[in-house]
Amino acid sequence: MDDRRLTYFISDLHLGAAHIDSDRRRERLVCRFLDSITPTARRLYLLGDILDYWFEYKTVAPRGYLRFFGTLARMADAGVEIIWFKGNHDIWLFDYLRDEIGITVIDGSESVTIDGSRFLLSHGDGLGRLKPSFRFIRSLFRNRFCQKLYSGIHPRWTIPFAHAWSADSRKSGAADISYERDIAPSVEPWAREYAAAHPDTGYIVIGHHHVMVDKIIEGKTRLIILGDWISNFSYGVFDGKNLELKQYASALRDFNNK
Repeated sequence: MDDRRLTYFISDLHLGAAHIDSDRRRERLVCRFLDSITPTARRLYLLGDILDYWFEYKTVAPRGYLRFFGTLARMADAGVEIIWFKGNHDIWLFDYLRDEIGITVIDGSESVTIDGSRFLLSHGDGLGRLKPSFRFIRSLFRNRFCQKLYSGIHPRWTIPFAHAWSADSRKSGAADISYERDIAPSVEPWAREYAAAHPDTGYIVIGHHHVMVDKIIEGKTRLIILGDWISNFSYGVFDGKNLELKQYASALRDFNNK
C-alpha cells in the first residue's frame, strides 16, 4: 500500500532573514519537519516567501540554504512532487531549482484539482485591495528590463540592501497587526468574489499575511491563510477529504523553551 497520499502546504519561512534571531536553528527545524513528512507526502506546495531574499544569477547562486535545498532534493528524489509559488521576497527565483532539483516554479496564482477537490493557490501578495505604491513596486520587481539592470549591480551591494529593506518592512508592518482590522477588509471581499464566480472551489490557500486563518468565506469555499515559520510554525495538510491547518509541535516547543 502506498503511504504517500497527503498534500502539504507551507509558506513564509523567510529563511536567511538577517533580522530574525536563530535563523540557522529555524532552518534545521524546517528540514526536520520536511524529513518527517516525506514518508507520507505525495506533493508539497511552497506558497512563497520561503527565502527572505533570493536573486538568481545566470551562472552563480547565492550562498546559504544548503541544508534546506539538500532536504528538498532528498524529497524530490524520494518521489515527492514539489511546487514553489513565488512570493514577494523570493520573486527572482527562475530555473536554478527547477533544473537542479526538479521543482516546478509558478509565478502568480493557479487553480488546481487535488484528489478531486478544487483549490486556488497563491502566495497572496497580489490579491485583494493593494496600495498603489505596493502595486508599483510589485510591477517594477517583475519587469524583465529592471531585473537585467539589477543583475548588473554587484551582490556586495544588493544583498545587504535587500536584507535591510526586508528588516525595515517587517518592523513597520509587524506591530499590532489584526486580521479583522488590517487583513480581512482587503482579502475577504476579493475571496468572496472569486468563490462566487467559481463555486466549485473548495479551498483558497494563500500565505503572505503571517496569520493562521481557516474560515468559510462563501458557500462551501474555505479561506486558508497558512501563517508563517517565524512564530506560528504552521502548515496545511490535505488528506483527500479535508484540509487541516496545524502547527509543528517540535518547533513550538523548542522556540518557547529557548
